[in-house]
Amino acid sequence: MPKNDFALAFNEILEDKQLAKDVIVTAIESAMVSAYRRAVNASTAQQVEAKLDPETGHVTVYAEKEVVEDSVVDQRTEVLLEDARKEHPEVQVGDMALVETTPADFGRVAAQTARQVIQQRIREAERSNQMQYFERQVGEITSGLVQAINAQGATIGLDMKAEGIMPTNQKIPGERLKLHDRIRAVVMEVKDGTRGPQIILSRAHRNFLRRLLENEVPEIYHGIVEIRAISREPGARAKVAVSATQPGIDPVGACVGIKGVRIQAIVKELHDEKIDIIQWDQDPVVYISKAISPARVSGVYLGDDEGAKTATVVVGEDQLSLAIGRDGQNARLAARLTGWRIDIKSLTEAATDTLNKLQGDAELSALLPAAVEAIPQIQEILAKKAEGRPITPEEYTALGQFVDRVERRTIQIKEEAVRAEEERSAAARSDIPAPAFSMPLEQAGLKEHIFNILTEAGYENIGDVLFALKTDQNKILGLPGIGAKAIQVIEETLAAIQFPEPEPVQVEEIPAVEAPEASVVSAEILPENKKPAEVKKEAKRHQQEEAIEDEFAKDGVSLDELFKMKPEIFQNNEEASEESGDKKKDKKVKKKGVALEFDEGLGEVVGRKKHKRGDNGLGEDW
Repeated sequence: MPKNDFALAFNEILEDKQLAKDVIVTAIESAMVSAYRRAVNASTAQQVEAKLDPETGHVTVYAEKEVVEDSVVDQRTEVLLEDARKEHPEVQVGDMALVETTPADFGRVAAQTARQVIQQRIREAERSNQMQYFERQVGEITSGLVQAINAQGATIGLDMKAEGIMPTNQKIPGERLKLHDRIRAVVMEVKDGTRGPQIILSRAHRNFLRRLLENEVPEIYHGIVEIRAISREPGARAKVAVSATQPGIDPVGACVGIKGVRIQAIVKELHDEKIDIIQWDQDPVVYISKAISPARVSGVYLGDDEGAKTATVVVGEDQLSLAIGRDGQNARLAARLTGWRIDIKSLTEAATDTLNKLQGDAELSALLPAAVEAIPQIQEILAKKAEGRPITPEEYTALGQFVDRVERRTIQIKEEAVRAEEERSAAARSDIPAPAFSMPLEQAGLKEHIFNILTEAGYENIGDVLFALKTDQNKILGLPGIGAKAIQVIEETLAAIQFPEPEPVQVEEIPAVEAPEASVVSAEILPENKKPAEVKKEAKRHQQEEAIEDEFAKDGVSLDELFKMKPEIFQNNEEASEESGDKKKDKKVKKKGVALEFDEGLGEVVGRKKHKRGDNGLGEDW
């Protein structure tokens, strides 16, 4: 094939298969190696390589052969020394050399033999490329054309000549797809199949709604608005909780857009699915109240029912059906969105339950005397409701206040009980030596059957057993095989254990570090109308004055007292000095005169000694 023709055909394959050049070259060279082995019946243990020139299409085959000196017995595995040295000058007899062994008619043989191999390798490379591309697209939106529709789902033609499958349960209910329609879907999963990658698409997953919001709302895409949670029933309704990461941003308004243009584009894509955008709140009461929208909530009361987070939502009589929704849809979506189990009650139903609770709990009634006084009024209102008589807005308000007062007090009592239990547990744990919680239970010396029972119950160390005995003995007494006598044995055994004293914590003393001279003056003490350089200079002078004052303080005289003294005392002053040993205490000693002067060169006050010279009695410096 001429040079230009081969180059054109080669580039056409690259564009058609959307593969890299080196992938096609590697596939062709591998096919040529297989063709050579088949043509000459070469052993699989023999090293064979092929090189393709992409410009001319010329293929050169190299095979590893043994170098011989005289004659060649087998052309497939031996080569003469002189022929081998044309390519490898330093080769010796007996060495193995990789030499060119392209057959004379290899072009025609290779074309016939390697055609299927080349096609197979190109298909494998194409599938591998598709697999890698769509694995990176998992969770992202892709678009394609509907190629086929059947009972199992729809086949969607995607980029890179790949095909995706959208199962029936991943389609939006009520949506009818037509052939050659272009649709968008999210890539859920990519599997490696025998006929190429299996790409599972979905339009019903909540991540499809998340990606649509990111595409339509720039604030979400740039992280200014964050999607906190999504609950969705495809084709019917969806709830999205959003929050702003920057102050001054309205997250709900950003998602809805001007005149609802942003959210309407998403609703149209989702086959007229209704979408509620609510603002996420850290307070569960506020968050749940907004999640029940569009219904108006009278009160939300949080509780813990057997370890599950439960919220009782009280709404007005006219809001009950709206809060529950068709077939409980609104309540179900709100529960998924918030992660709370939601129990919706009408105001009269909640008032009836609260009344029964208050009448059946003497302790609660004693804590709420005002609510007890309102019981006759509440009973009268509930009787009117049961008889079908109209109830005034003031009476509804009284019901709401009654429910709110009792429920809030009930929640407060539970919180106080939990807090008291935590304090009691902390006190019991503090009475147990700390090493007990690190000592394995087998070191306690218990009987074998008692040890086995405690181990199976989850007690791993001595501290856990002591804690259970102090807080609630019934936890251990209720174990099968443990009775009152066994409890007594356990207590006596554990009481006899001597726990090691905890090692005192050694605190290393940190050596004091002298503070460096202040080079920067704090802005808090910076005097007004003064430059930093001037303030710095004054600070330095102040430090020098303090140093002089300390020096004179060593002699018992401060700097302030020094300047109050008369100058004469520094000249010809005779003071008594105390002498140690056998010297007299009252001996008079003459001191030389000292004069204080400011040295401009040093920038500080210095003391200079005066000495009388000459007959005139004038003092002169030394």
